[in-house]
Amino acid sequence: MSAKYFALLMAILAAMVSAQTHDGNHGLTPSIYAGEESRLIKSLSEEDLEEIARGGGWGLARAAELNGVPGPTHLLELADQIGLSEQQRQAIEAVRAQMQADAIAAGEQFIAAEQALDEVFQRGVPDAEDLQRLVTEAGVARADLRLVHLNAHLLTLPMLTDTQVTQYSVLRGYSDDPCASVPNEHDPDMWRRHNGCEAP
Repeated sequence: MSAKYFALLMAILAAMVSAQTHDGNHGLTPSIYAGEESRLIKSLSEEDLEEIARGGGWGLARAAELNGVPGPTHLLELADQIGLSEQQRQAIEAVRAQMQADAIAAGEQFIAAEQALDEVFQRGVPDAEDLQRLVTEAGVARADLRLVHLNAHLLTLPMLTDTQVTQYSVLRGYSDDPCASVPNEHDPDMWRRHNGCEAP
């Protein structure tokens, strides 16, 4: 291929790429945040605000949940499958009720802190001292809210048997059912007793 034809080919390819890139948008790619500028609090969606306001978990207890420490809300939802006794149900319900009340109060503080941070930017550019204070307050409020949910998981764990904890993990999809198959190196009867399996 001659240098002349090579240069022509490269010019055509460049024109095609340019046309695809611009395509009426002049090469601008919309931000993934586009549309969020209309939020009441820019850092929180309407769904976030609703869940926090009702004391929902908002994913804050994943460190416990995904490491084998069940939470009260889902335990009560799975009470029959897990085999919770009436005494266990009542104790876990008390933890859940206190968690929700505390989470609603802590959530209000967190939302207020995020709103204050949002509003200072609406008014203009904050100075460094104000910004540090507001970010710190919002961070502390979020940590307090997270602690409420994680602490509820810690409080429920001593109320459960090892078998119930295992069943919870299986039912939530975090682990395989240990009763589905017995490893070759284990005695079947001992394995089933240890894992709370029903007799085959």
